[in-house]
Amino acid sequence: AALLLLTGALNVRALLDSDRDAGRDQMVPISGRADLNLDTRIATLQERLSLAPTSADATALGLAYLQKTRETGDPSYYPKAEALFDQALEAQPTDVEAMIGQGGLALARHDFAAALEWGEAARALAPQKASVYGVIGDARIELGRYDAAIATFQTMVDLRPDMASFARVSYARELTGDLPGAIEAMERAAQAGSGNAENMAWTRVQLGNLQVASGDLDAAERHYQTALAVVPGYVYGHAGIGRVAIARGDLEAAIVAYTAASEAMPLPEFVIMLGDLYTATGQPERAADQYALVDAMRALFAGNGVNIDLEMALFAADHGREPQQTLALAGARYSAAPSIGAADVLAWVRYQNGDYAGAADASREALRLGTRDPLMHFHAGLIEAAVGNPSAASAYLRTALEINPHFSVRYAPVALAALETLEAGEELTHPVRANG
Repeated sequence: AALLLLTGALNVRALLDSDRDAGRDQMVPISGRADLNLDTRIATLQERLSLAPTSADATALGLAYLQKTRETGDPSYYPKAEALFDQALEAQPTDVEAMIGQGGLALARHDFAAALEWGEAARALAPQKASVYGVIGDARIELGRYDAAIATFQTMVDLRPDMASFARVSYARELTGDLPGAIEAMERAAQAGSGNAENMAWTRVQLGNLQVASGDLDAAERHYQTALAVVPGYVYGHAGIGRVAIARGDLEAAIVAYTAASEAMPLPEFVIMLGDLYTATGQPERAADQYALVDAMRALFAGNGVNIDLEMALFAADHGREPQQTLALAGARYSAAPSIGAADVLAWVRYQNGDYAGAADASREALRLGTRDPLMHFHAGLIEAAVGNPSAASAYLRTALEINPHFSVRYAPVALAALETLEAGEELTHPVRANG
């Protein structure tokens, strides 16, 4: 094997929004290869298709549109990509690249069951093609099938040890709590390189996120600055600088960084974080302006086939919006894709709705891999307190703050206050909510 995903046995133990890693939800590159000048390639392919359409060119343009969405955040390229993949498959039903494109598109739209179907169809035709396993493994991760996903990523890295496969090794290790191993694999991804500058910047952002999680803020900042050097103005680089500023307690610097990110690409994760920063710094009107943008962004994504119900459920639970509707959204998404991230959101929504026993079940499910996510541990801490387990609650809250004392502008102060209350032998009043 080129690289074992986990130390020891391959199987994992009986087995992530605004406060999570910036850019993690952005689609991992399906393959490690891409073009250096995307706009030129798009223009060339458009011209070729207008003159003499072929299945190969339709697929290539569809893949270029997926990359364009990565670089701009504009989901309107998704329907264009879908039409091109459909065109390619109508002309050539065994076009594996078009199937991989459809799988990548389904992943980007959060239709993970469809992504798995496309990946499996492509694998049946091309079992030695590494990028097939990227689609399959990513879908299995989001569907909560972690043993199968890790085995799939192992196959991928064995077939082609490149940026795309090493990045997935890193994520598998991160999910199972192995941060040093995750950093080592992502460093190998960065060293493997790519012909696309955005992909290279993406790996640097992921390294920065992992270094924030491990507590090395100086190293994290260097990676984010490298990303910005590779792609000037790279929004995930700006967001990373903001994360470091938050971890250092410099909220004004964080506002500057997240403003740069959200103005360039007003994705919900940036807009929500900027709103939370304004709330934390006593600027409620500016916060309200940011939160008002979230609904507009949801409509834009939905109009282009992207399901962000899980992200919206977390936002609503955090900000006291539509509790019953939020519960339905979170429950539906968990049923469709029972990942640990979906379990964590469901746990938090149930907690905010007063279903503490149900919240505890979902929270324990969310932490079953040993993931070192401070927000998950914070949620677990309050939930365990609500079901009468103060010792477990204190342990979870302490872990959240040990991982990152400033893990959330909204909830880090809440975690500290709750821990102090519990350690004083007092009870919390549930549900605990942040201001704003």
